[in-house]
Amino acid sequence: MSPDARQHRGPHPEDASLFDADLIPALRQATAELSWLLSRDYPLPSSLKLVGDRHRLAERQRAAVGRAACSDRQLKRRSSTYKPIRDLKAEPLEIDGFNLLITVEAALSGAVLILCRDGCIRDLSSVHGSYRSVEETQKAIDLIGEMMEPVGPARVNWLLDQPVSNSGRLAQTIKDTAAEHGWPWSVELAFNPDSKMIESTSVAITSDSLVLDRAARWANLARHLIAEYIPESWVIDLAAVAEGATR
Repeated sequence: MSPDARQHRGPHPEDASLFDADLIPALRQATAELSWLLSRDYPLPSSLKLVGDRHRLAERQRAAVGRAACSDRQLKRRSSTYKPIRDLKAEPLEIDGFNLLITVEAALSGAVLILCRDGCIRDLSSVHGSYRSVEETQKAIDLIGEMMEPVGPARVNWLLDQPVSNSGRLAQTIKDTAAEHGWPWSVELAFNPDSKMIESTSVAITSDSLVLDRAARWANLARHLIAEYIPESWVIDLAAVAEGATR
């Protein structure tokens, strides 16, 4: 079944076996090995294939390891620009809309989530040019607002990929929710949200690796929201123990 046909962003039918507790040590070891290779400037595709073949990983397991790993250089850079949630009061925020929302939707629907080496939580979903709201969408937007309200940011600008189908409809839902609660939110449809977050001086709310490696500042909102509001989420810890991680 294609992702757009689903009413939930829940687990893949094989995830229970692919991410069984007995397999987590091997997946964590694979993440550490891939991070070691990336730290020595080996390219990601060939390194992931090497590690995946060595541990006989299935495609979704490889995807999880690939998202969980990062080089020492990336870890150091991301740690240096990380801004704790408690320090976001009166700060302007730029939200990577699909990135954050899909992760929270996945958490609410029981999908597997990956705790990564840099401290971020990432899901295994993908938009691929189209997005369709699921039953958890409105709840996810509400939770994001509930969490940010006591934080007190100066303003919040949601960035949505304009080329993605249904982005305009989602933008209106976010605007309506913000108006209902009096939240200081704006929503912008952009052809390249990554570039806008990288060029902005605002705090980026994202787990996108490309943005984290170049943005001036970022905050790990998804992880804190999931820990506070969805503690029953299915989180697989593949993080290698490393000094400086934003855990």
